[in-house]
Amino acid sequence: MNFKRKGIMLVIASPSGAGKTSITRNLLKSDNNLTMSISLTTRKMRKGEIDGKDYHFKTIDEFNEMREKDELLEWAKVHDNYYATPKAQVDEMIKNGKDVVFDIDYQGTQQLYEQRRADMVSVFILPPSISELAARLKGRALDSEDVIARRLKNAKIEIDHWAEYDFVLINDKLEEAIDEVKVILKATRLARVRQLELSSFVKDLQSQIDRL
Repeated sequence: MNFKRKGIMLVIASPSGAGKTSITRNLLKSDNNLTMSISLTTRKMRKGEIDGKDYHFKTIDEFNEMREKDELLEWAKVHDNYYATPKAQVDEMIKNGKDVVFDIDYQGTQQLYEQRRADMVSVFILPPSISELAARLKGRALDSEDVIARRLKNAKIEIDHWAEYDFVLINDKLEEAIDEVKVILKATRLARVRQLELSSFVKDLQSQIDRL
């Protein structure tokens, strides 16, 4: 039986190149109940981007006003620009049983823990080795050697926080890692606390027994 349930905030994190983006894209493509959290940013809109689809583009003043009114679930400053998760849009989706995927680092995850721990499940993706991680970054042919070196250095900082996540997976084979995240998501959806109509169903079962 399918009961009405609260949605889930699914955090998938990893060092750059460990497979987070590939896993997330597969989940979003294969699961109609999953949606990506659309972040807010104060940076300028780039060519081809659409407000409300790629990001919610805001001015510094608008961001500061939302932060002061406690309208953000988490926020961070990256390269002189602010990025954040608007609270209202996520709460509405969770209330309606929609599951939301977050692409955030450990700092954002810690802020979500503080505000919405009961609605979260977090997964950290590790590479099988640092040499493999470096090979994947170079194989993408997207970054210069200096950028790759910086990403590898940042990987140590990210990996230092592995124990703060609910689940930790090693992405040796991408398809297996995807399947493992799907198992985690399915189990979390079935958790007792998420089944909003389960209590009334159990009471009905008990009343049926009493009528025997």
